[in-house]
Amino acid sequence: MKLRTNNIKKLSQEAFDVLVIGGGINGAVSAAALAARGAKVALIDKRDFAGFTSQQSSNLAWGGIKYMETYEFGLVRKLCMSRNKLMRSYPSTVKEIRFFTTIKKGFRYPPLFLFMGTLLYWVMGNGFTRLPRYLSAKKINQEASIVNTDDCSGGFEYSDAYLYDNDARFVFNFIRTAMNYGCIAANYVSSLGSVRENGGWVTTAEDGLTGHKMTIRSKVLINACGPFVDEHNQLTGQKTDHRHIFSKGIHLIVDRLTPYQRVLTFFADDGRLFFVIPMGPKTCVGTTDSKVDDPVTEITAEDRQFVLENINARLKLDKPLTENDIVAERCGARPLVVERDVKGETDWLQLSRKHSVDVNRLDQHVSIYGGKLTDCLNVGDEVSDIVERLGVSYPYPLARWYGEPAPQVKKEFMHQARLMALDEMTDPSSSELLSQRLWRRYGAHAFDLLESIRANPQEAELLIENAEYLRCEISQAARREMVTKLDDFLRRRSKISLVVKREDIKSAPGLKDACKILFGDEADAKWDEYFSNGKSGRCLDKSS
Repeated sequence: MKLRTNNIKKLSQEAFDVLVIGGGINGAVSAAALAARGAKVALIDKRDFAGFTSQQSSNLAWGGIKYMETYEFGLVRKLCMSRNKLMRSYPSTVKEIRFFTTIKKGFRYPPLFLFMGTLLYWVMGNGFTRLPRYLSAKKINQEASIVNTDDCSGGFEYSDAYLYDNDARFVFNFIRTAMNYGCIAANYVSSLGSVRENGGWVTTAEDGLTGHKMTIRSKVLINACGPFVDEHNQLTGQKTDHRHIFSKGIHLIVDRLTPYQRVLTFFADDGRLFFVIPMGPKTCVGTTDSKVDDPVTEITAEDRQFVLENINARLKLDKPLTENDIVAERCGARPLVVERDVKGETDWLQLSRKHSVDVNRLDQHVSIYGGKLTDCLNVGDEVSDIVERLGVSYPYPLARWYGEPAPQVKKEFMHQARLMALDEMTDPSSSELLSQRLWRRYGAHAFDLLESIRANPQEAELLIENAEYLRCEISQAARREMVTKLDDFLRRRSKISLVVKREDIKSAPGLKDACKILFGDEADAKWDEYFSNGKSGRCLDKSS
């Protein structure tokens, strides 16, 4: 907790070039891009980092193949290039995965026509991934016998990408990058509003843990509040060209349904895309797409029934999935961008996940609307260019702010790992060698973990069964990852609460030890806070 305590002190003691409000993907990449170039940056979020929309995605980085149906070829091309850039920059984290798509008889387009679309999609992505394949119903049955092909007219297979870990962990790594370059970031700090004063911004903020109020001064204010951008603009008196409408999406996580390391894709009964996504020892199923007025959403009985009915109808399972099979749930509101002056009902089902950045040059205010994880690197660069035009100069304008360390750094890490026989310490329950996992999660900071294990081999022990987190990783999280509540660690720095049932987490012998490492004397209070917060046995994750 020392990192957060020290940063909160600095927020009110220093003056900043830029204050970023919101620690989701848009705010995280903005802070990382600006801080790496030498700007003096602060970032606050009223929840944990990635504690709202950015923790509720499908964990996919895809080029938007569905937008081809609405002829948004420019957007598809841009997203494909963004996907390729992510895969090149994060080869250990953002990986190619095959999408195995089945088409029902009578669907609005025949399978061969859709397959031709995947070839165009592949070309628009510069052929960066493996070639698509056309699939007959017989071929689908041979290669994925779990798929129900009784009413199938064929299908196709193509490639996009997915996150090996979870979305919130990916977002936090940008926050940590920003802090490495001097950004003063703090979670659970709310903005109560901002006013212009002496040519700059004065933001009143409140520490959500203590109630302490503070003022934060900055030249430029960036509103990266995700679904709450419009709400915060009302506090600051900003008028913009865009606004948000919201679409609710849910996923159910169950025990692994298939050994295939590929995404099974269908069209649900109402014509919307429906996925079966691998998630380590589990499978993520969904999603819904329903219009809502409030970004704070929850899963309804109808939502669960929709997902369960569709998955049971499309897979040949030994027995139908029921609510008792649900390990965890994800529920979030996707913020979709529309023009503010658009009148009448918007056809929200046709809206894409593109982003828009509104700039008030006179007030030096930036609002980031919409967006998706795939396009995050472009958002960071775009925002840093805008801030420069608003008068903030960069000591290091060409600094690279994203990507894994250079290949020679990884080579040296793997060499040291082999010499100390690290992979022989991999727990039998793990599906990934220990050296690969530590490098993927921590990059160059994985050397610190090697040093801990050399000094004490017990640091390589798993503390929670099936969680794939070592004792030394939890110690590092306590030092570097601003874990403020137990949910921060179980849900966002890791995906433990997504793949381990709540009752199993509670009974895990090592969790008490983990709490002690993370919170010291506050361990019991943090434990009680997490397990007495009124959540059911499943992880609903409405908000943090």
